[in-house]
Amino acid sequence: MSMHRKKCGGCNCGKNNQYKSKHPLRKSVDKLKNPLTMMQSFAMSLASRGLTNKKADIPTKQLRTLSCFGDESIGGSLPPCEGLGKSETKGRFYCTECGCGDREGTWLNSTNESYSKLDYPKLHCPKKMPGFSNYIMSETKDNSRKYIIENYDAAQLVKITVSSPDMPEDKKPII
Repeated sequence: MSMHRKKCGGCNCGKNNQYKSKHPLRKSVDKLKNPLTMMQSFAMSLASRGLTNKKADIPTKQLRTLSCFGDESIGGSLPPCEGLGKSETKGRFYCTECGCGDREGTWLNSTNESYSKLDYPKLHCPKKMPGFSNYIMSETKDNSRKYIIENYDAAQLVKITVSSPDMPEDKKPII
């Protein structure tokens, strides 16, 4: 048996299953179907940010915030996404489904001084939710989170507060 494989322990079928990491930052990567896709998505997001820290517009960030955090913060009843994870850093949250892990560059919420993951102009969501670059409209008119967000009242959406950091003067490129 190689270091990267282990025997199936559940049914004794003798088949090898891929080794699953026990490292906390790697757990979400184990769920990924294609790590190459994750790298391509990350590269696209970085390129969209550019050298001048471009960011998503406020309505897009509000929609992304609704998709991730729900609307309970403004008195609504839409719960947060099941993939929303609480960071080990107090007051920060990250996506447990995208594979990026829990670190400063992947936090979904930020202060006005920092750049959050939701600030990237182009950003993919594993669930293809509204507000994200890979958004796909829901196929059914059930009461799913996606359908509710697609039909969300615009007057309520603007009540969701988001930070919009400006690039610090010392970080701006000299052109």
